[in-house]
Formats: sequence, C-alpha cells, structure tokens
Amino acid sequence: MDGILITNKQKGYSSNYVVREVKKITRAKTGHIGTLDPMATGVLPLLLGEGTKLSKYLIQHDKIYEAIVQLGKKTDTGDTEGNIIEEKIVNENLLNKQNIEQLFNCLLGKQIQTPPIYSAIKVKGKKLYEYARNNEKVEIPKREIEIYEINLMEINNGNKTIKFKVHCSKGTYIRTLCETIAEKLETVGYMKELNRIKVGNFSIEQSVTLEEIEKNKDNLNFWKEHFITIEKFFVEKPKIILDEYKLKLFLNGVQLTRKENPGIYRIYNAKQSFIGIGIIEKDLLKRDVIII
Repeated sequence: MDGILITNKQKGYSSNYVVREVKKITRAKTGHIGTLDPMATGVLPLLLGEGTKLSKYLIQHDKIYEAIVQLGKKTDTGDTEGNIIEEKIVNENLLNKQNIEQLFNCLLGKQIQTPPIYSAIKVKGKKLYEYARNNEKVEIPKREIEIYEINLMEINNGNKTIKFKVHCSKGTYIRTLCETIAEKLETVGYMKELNRIKVGNFSIEQSVTLEEIEKNKDNLNFWKEHFITIEKFFVEKPKIILDEYKLKLFLNGVQLTRKENPGIYRIYNAKQSFIGIGIIEKDLLKRDVIII
C-alpha cells in the first residue's frame, strides 16, 4: 500500500495518534504532513508505504482554514488549551462587518510572523513548547508568511467571537493570526476553534475519519475510492516506458540518457506496469520513488 490517504482529524486526537492507528490498520509505514493540534480538526494527509517519500513534493503546500477567534481573553498557549493570562474589554463599536473586513484587507500579503512559544518549532535542538514548560527564555525565530485571502464568515456580538476563513502559506500560525486580529480590534484574544479544510489540492470533501477507516479496513471499494496511489498522484506527469534492459539499469541506480524536458516522469515497464517516479535533469533520468 503505497500512496496518500486524506484523513479528517477529529477534535481530541493528536496527529501522531491518527498516524499510529492507521499504521495498525494498514500495517504499512505511515507518516503525515502538516501537523494539527489535538483541539484542531480537518484535513490531515497521511503518507503510506513508499508514499512517505512524497513529503518533499507536499511540504510547501498552502492551506485554507476556518477559525474562530475569541475576543476579550488571552491565554498562554493562544488557544483553549492554555490558562487565561489577560482579560480586556471588547469595544462593541468595532465589531461590525465593515470595520472587520477593512481590518482583514490590511492583513493580506507577505508579512513577518512570530510563532507562538507553545509550538513544535525547534531552537537549538529543543522544541519551543519545552522551553515554555520549563519557564526558560528563548528567542523565537520570526518567519515570513503570506495571507492570500481572508474572509469574514460570522460575527457573534453576544459571545464576542469572529469566525473567518483564511487562505495562507505554509508556516502560518493561525493562533498568532487570531491574536493579531484581536490586537487590531484594541483588545486581546485567542483561537477558540480551528478547522483545516484544504491542504494544497487535498480538500475536506475527499477526507475520511479514523472511524470510517477502521469500519472499512477490509472494504476494497472504500480504498479504491479514497486511497491516492503514487501513480494517480502524478497522473498529469509525462510517461516513460523502459525496456527490460534499461529498466534494470534504472532500478540499480544507473542514470539513463534522455534528451527530454527536465522534470518528473512516470516510469513503466514494457508491460505497461507502473514502476515509480523518475526525474530528468541535464538530459539524465534517475530513479526517485520506486514501488517495486
């Protein structure tokens, strides 16, 4: 079983828990891209078997989230998991559609963001949240992120919450974005809910829950519908057919001369069976991800 399975992570599960459970079910090497915190839900792509080697093609994907920011309170983690460390009055005059949409327009584009201290980013070999838990001071590395689009979905004046949808680059922390939105509304806030609805081309509509996977573990039609093979993932890439002699050289790591455009190619044997992926650079074809 080599390829990609798009899961819909439910609240309360860690990303690593989902990986472990799917590994038990499929008995295949399993990994994931784009960690989601336990409180968050939504799209969590899993890589199975030789599909784990596809991570280099997926880690730069942008993402789309739906989030709710709770105004008036700030937590030490930036979400519901933390302790409230500050409270501040919310100016209800600022909680109107026109004002918030203007605020969102100001958030568009490239910008420098400081990730939350409670994150898994490593500094000097140690994760930031480890520094936080030990009350150790550390300089948090800033990063450039980009907000492509951010749209208002709902304002709840009673609960002092704002729901929004954001399309952003890899590495964007929505917890930090929620705090920024609160600051621009002259108050404090934290991320109350987070649902990731898209990672690159992988959408929530094509995802399956852990419960559905367990229920359908022996259902071939389920896997045929939801499992993305390596061949299917690269279906739009050009095809190369190798005869028995050249295929043997290729599989042994020999780079073959091919005067074709540089890029990724699907490799097949003479019987039209899919072998894997090769890359052409400087007129040389070399092996990349092989499934046999």
